[in-house]
Amino acid sequence: MPKIKHMIKQQTLQIQTRGRGTYDITRQVEQIIHESTVRNGLCHLFIQHTSASLILCENADPSVRDDLEIFMARLVPDGDPTFEHIQEGPDDMPAHLRSILTKMDLTIPICNGRCALGTWQGIFLWEHRTHPHKRQVLVPYLLFRGVWRLSPESNRGQRLCRPLHFFIFQ
Repeated sequence: MPKIKHMIKQQTLQIQTRGRGTYDITRQVEQIIHESTVRNGLCHLFIQHTSASLILCENADPSVRDDLEIFMARLVPDGDPTFEHIQEGPDDMPAHLRSILTKMDLTIPICNGRCALGTWQGIFLWEHRTHPHKRQVLVPYLLFRGVWRLSPESNRGQRLCRPLHFFIFQ
């Protein structure tokens, strides 16, 4: 049976939040990828908490994230009397629900040594609790050893890469 050549490494981001809201972590993730020297592969992010989440969102206009917060507050309001799980306060159960309704992980392609994000995309930690918390985001990344070609589409002034073959078999 052929062997697949790949390499997996992992780092952890420590993010201190100031309470409910979104925190742009794009630069920290891109720095990890830059320092890894991975040219092509995948970057996976996983937040190790049940009351915060990760989102891929517009990074140009902060009102988009403000509107998301307003929408989520209507959908899952703090202090809802139907919730039994309120040991840590009126934002406790809503924070759990908000993280379940969003995502606790993201996978981003790595092309030409950079996160292959769209022009207006950023990576955000979304804190759902009202008080500050220290959050951990695991960032494992997978290097593909294989053949890639450049495509003519443009992304931030660079050509995107598309996989022809993900792996080299030995």
